[in-house]
Amino acid sequence: MEAKATWKHELGFNGTATSGFTLPLGSDSGAGSPDDGFRPLELLLVGLAGCTGMDVISILKKKRQEVHQFEVQVHADQTNEHPYVFTAIEIEFAVTGHQVDPAAVERSIDLSVSRYCAAIAMLGKFIPITTKYVIHEG
Repeated sequence: MEAKATWKHELGFNGTATSGFTLPLGSDSGAGSPDDGFRPLELLLVGLAGCTGMDVISILKKKRQEVHQFEVQVHADQTNEHPYVFTAIEIEFAVTGHQVDPAAVERSIDLSVSRYCAAIAMLGKFIPITTKYVIHEG
């Protein structure tokens, strides 16, 4: 796996990876490019949400849960000074469906956290990560 960032202007870059997709990168440092794209640390959180989300929805489908909507929100606390590292991460799974079994949701999350999600495995070595979920009927 490889990735690169190609400079556009100011602190704006285009990021590309082995997959061939491109996404814009920006900075919130006040150097003129906050609207150019994702901030690098935001991408870590988006990657984390996607990694565990793909695991959980896949497992829920295998468990034949009738899920109609699914969302993963990630909240990270950061230090107040450079390099603004994450100090804690909370992942919230919102599942909407018909008669979704809470035990199936819990087990799906547990499998993602303990076995499948590489992002959790890496970040969790350095940052406390907690999870919670909510189930909505619908």
